[in-house]
Amino acid sequence: MNTSNQARSLLPTTTWSALSEQEQLNALARPAIAESGLLETQVDNIINQVVEQGDAALINLTERFDGIRLASLRVTEAQVEAAINSLSSTRLAALETAYGQIKRFHEAQVQNDVVVETSPGVTCILKTEAIEAVGLYIPAGTAPLPSTVLMLGVPAEIANCPRKVLVSPPDKNGDIAPEVLAAAKLCGIDEIYAVGGAQAVAALAVGTETIAPVNKVFGPGNRFVTEAKKQLSQKIPGFAIDMPAGPSEVLVIADIDANADFVAADLLSQAEHGEDSQVVLLSDSSALIDNVRVALEKQLEALPRADIARAALSKSRLILTDDITMAVDVSNQYGPEHLIVQTENPNSLVGQLRNAGSIFLGAYTPESAGDYASGTNHVLPTYGYSKVVSSLSLADFSRRYTVQQITKQGLTNLAPAIIELTDAEGLMAHQKAVTIRLADSGTKNGGDA
Repeated sequence: MNTSNQARSLLPTTTWSALSEQEQLNALARPAIAESGLLETQVDNIINQVVEQGDAALINLTERFDGIRLASLRVTEAQVEAAINSLSSTRLAALETAYGQIKRFHEAQVQNDVVVETSPGVTCILKTEAIEAVGLYIPAGTAPLPSTVLMLGVPAEIANCPRKVLVSPPDKNGDIAPEVLAAAKLCGIDEIYAVGGAQAVAALAVGTETIAPVNKVFGPGNRFVTEAKKQLSQKIPGFAIDMPAGPSEVLVIADIDANADFVAADLLSQAEHGEDSQVVLLSDSSALIDNVRVALEKQLEALPRADIARAALSKSRLILTDDITMAVDVSNQYGPEHLIVQTENPNSLVGQLRNAGSIFLGAYTPESAGDYASGTNHVLPTYGYSKVVSSLSLADFSRRYTVQQITKQGLTNLAPAIIELTDAEGLMAHQKAVTIRLADSGTKNGGDA
């Protein structure tokens, strides 16, 4: 079989306008997220062990799942400094560059208090306050993820969260990757624990002898971590998670002028994440699709993670549309995590593209830039949640609350509307709380005239 035929068998072309409505829905279906009663039970058991046994459970589970029995869960300052000293100046400079880029973009998101006098004597304020304690989950898996440390640590730092707690699975020597520790140092994170998996999320939610609980946990993870986040957010009052999580995905819209090699590289950059990742190409050019298919096969041959990428491609799509307008409509239906636009005038499409976690415009804006160092955050909604959930930002590390202050004259002015509405709802105690004040001639306890 020649390369062209191999490539065609890898990913056939789907013509969108030739599909029935049900076939179109099937074409945009995500790979099913494995959900089973067994996984739910396993994670529930892990959570219960952490609740009942605390640190002992973390140590025992780390030995079981990570193959190392730790003498201490907490990473010391000396270990952090040793890790930093082990890195080359080039690697440290790359981390600092990415840190600076991400910091500049997120600093621009700082919100001032909103103060509005909605009517004379009635002042309403919207205030923003950092979440007191945040947990940052950094996966280990097959490679360290210092980029995720920066994506979580930088906004937590800018928001001035008083406690920033990082957890990450240790390697067989009981260590966390030096790049992860160096990134944590850049972000001012000094509370670091060598623990991962569902047990780490449980520790962050309920606390142990060593790890005090946090208010909200951020970060990606495997299905055990995802399941733990889901269960704990439903069980523990006041404990929140960043967003629903699913497999990685990218959708590319490209026309005849797009560089097929660039498009193929973008598709593979997500396909290599995992076998359950999904990549989609939408184009109005069958020639471009054919060229991308061939480029995919050629580039796959040189990838260390080719088997993973090939498995992901088997569940992915190359879709021919009648025109770019149709491609935009299909993209909006799909709602991708990452959306790359390689067309003649990509900026003209921005106002039409409604549902995407993050959009990358033009031939020289690879998704990889957003993953590492352009400045935007790479923690994004997947599995169609981009239709209702925003990409991670500074706002996620804060809570907003309102303050109001009303003078007596201001309340007098509002009273007719309040009394009428309390009558409509039959809530007489609400009404009395207004009328009793208007009947009072004093200004005790700091009341204003």
